[in-house]
Amino acid sequence: MAIWNLGSINADHFYRLDHIPAPGETILSGGLTTGLGGKGANMSVAAARAGARVTHIGAVGRDGGWAVERLLEYGVDTRQIATSVDATGHAIIMLDPSGENSIIVHPGANVTIPTDQIGIALTEATPGDTLLMQNETNAQSFAADTAVKLGLRVAYAAAPFEAEATRAVLPQVDLLFLNAVEMAQLSAATGQGPADLGVQTVVVTKGAAGCTLYDQAAGWAAQDIPAPEVAVVDTTGAGDTFTGYFLAALDRGAPLLAAAELAIKASALMVTRAGTADVIPDLKEVLDWAV
Repeated sequence: MAIWNLGSINADHFYRLDHIPAPGETILSGGLTTGLGGKGANMSVAAARAGARVTHIGAVGRDGGWAVERLLEYGVDTRQIATSVDATGHAIIMLDPSGENSIIVHPGANVTIPTDQIGIALTEATPGDTLLMQNETNAQSFAADTAVKLGLRVAYAAAPFEAEATRAVLPQVDLLFLNAVEMAQLSAATGQGPADLGVQTVVVTKGAAGCTLYDQAAGWAAQDIPAPEVAVVDTTGAGDTFTGYFLAALDRGAPLLAAAELAIKASALMVTRAGTADVIPDLKEVLDWAV
């Protein structure tokens, strides 16, 4: 089986700060690093490093060849990444000493992906494969409709959260990933809880508190999976690491609970590192990590 990820590709610019600035405040950065990121790229790298066969469907600008090369180095199939006249997307990530962040994302080429490209890519998929999507690209509804017609499982990470974008694809979604804040926003927008959304499985991540599974087959009973206590360096990309690892485990036939436990461990290891896609741990590191 395989994962087909319609996802963003960004240059992530990390600024180390004493604190996240308040409105109107100007402060100096204590350091700047740049690396590969974007929710889509992070999830592709995480799933590939967790052992899955991953094809990334996306777009970069003419300035983005380095990002495509890096995805390829990390084990991601990059043949379905187009080159756009728009510049590659980028993110400005402000990090405080506790590892918490504030992020600005400029979509750039990520919202110029041709639907023809998506359709052609998905015709190479096999029934039972997984389509993964986030909210940092265009054409999610088209991709989800196409995937359902082709017999693919549809997984959707509803971030950055947009109520209308989420409602538009929910009828086609099998697995829904949200953090606790996004789940509260979705419930406020729809008046519905996890059991009422029409999807088979809802996964709510809760940072240091772990995650909660809600699954139709389990009667929608909440299943809580705790996270190990770690020294947090940087929380950026932890949720993306969780999603990639979770889907890679399902792709290998693991049950939901085992997939969640592995994903929690991977994301806990991830927050002990500074960076995004470039520092996502591989499966051996996660399995060998004693916590």
